Amino acid sequence: MKNIMLSLIAVMGLVGFSSLSFAEDMGKMKDEMKGEMKGMKDEMKGEMKGDMKGDMKGEMKGKMKAKHDEMKGDMKDMKGEMKGEMKGKMGEMGK
Repeated sequence: MKNIMLSLIAVMGLVGFSSLSFAEDMGKMKDEMKGEMKGMKDEMKGEMKGDMKGDMKGEMKGKMKAKHDEMKGDMKDMKGEMKGEMKGKMGEMGK
């Protein structure tokens, strides 16, 4: 009877020790996975930010160029109007 009890206690001790060891390994794996996920998240965030920044930069360049061209056209129109006014005034002065 003593031998059976002693064997039973020894087996329970081994089971308990192995489950603690398993839990410790799982905790380490959890920490490793968190680190990997954080690294991947930062990497993806950087890539997406770069892509968005590039897209936005190109888009803004296009808008700015269009606005510049529009303003340039307006300035040419104003220049033509001013020339016409000046010619009209010059013609009146000669009369």
